Amino acid sequence: MKRILFFFALIGFATNASWADQTRADATDRLEKAGDVLRQVMATPDKGIPQEVMDHAKCVAVVPHLIKGGFVIGAEGGRGVATCRTAHGWSAPAFFSVEGGSWGLQIGVEGIDLVMIIQNDKGMEQLLNSKFQVGADASAAAGPVGRHASADTDWKMDAEILTYSRAKGAFAGVSLNGAAVHQDSDAMHAFYKSDVTVRQALMGHVPSPAGSSAFLDAVRGARDQAKAAEANDK
Repeated sequence: MKRILFFFALIGFATNASWADQTRADATDRLEKAGDVLRQVMATPDKGIPQEVMDHAKCVAVVPHLIKGGFVIGAEGGRGVATCRTAHGWSAPAFFSVEGGSWGLQIGVEGIDLVMIIQNDKGMEQLLNSKFQVGADASAAAGPVGRHASADTDWKMDAEILTYSRAKGAFAGVSLNGAAVHQDSDAMHAFYKSDVTVRQALMGHVPSPAGSSAFLDAVRGARDQAKAAEANDK
């Protein structure tokens, strides 16, 4: 029991310490780290997110260094950033947090990079809401990896959200069922300096502020990066 309590105290300390007093510099740093994660994931030889998945994406969300681990009971916690397709290209970024738990035989604490690909209008609508639960409000599945996914049609039909993780250089699909995703109001206010909501940002109702380019350029370039990686394999 003491070990379990110690673990949850450690998770709480790590997340609360990093989430306190968010500033615009913190939000910009998160955008830069999220952009780096996506570029590195797309460049992973034979293990990146397939080009077809990126082409099909309604929204792209990245959580750099999600804290994940547990002792019999797992736990997750992290902060991320998202963008969605609009009639004029990818939207201004919106900030969110991920919190939740899952049962599983796992011991320890690990930082992983998380990528979520929202595939359809239902999944996008959940992301636009102030809060939703993965698996309950929007179905999720471990996403396919590799250069191509067109031969496997199930990934388009089985879930609103495809989830991926990267830890210690390894990259694969991951289940995130049970996690709660909700608006990071502190980061939104710090970055936009006004009461801009996740819905306003992701629907394209506000321009992308300075500091957005590190993440948005990575999303815009993901398809070309996947094609370039495929060409290098030949």
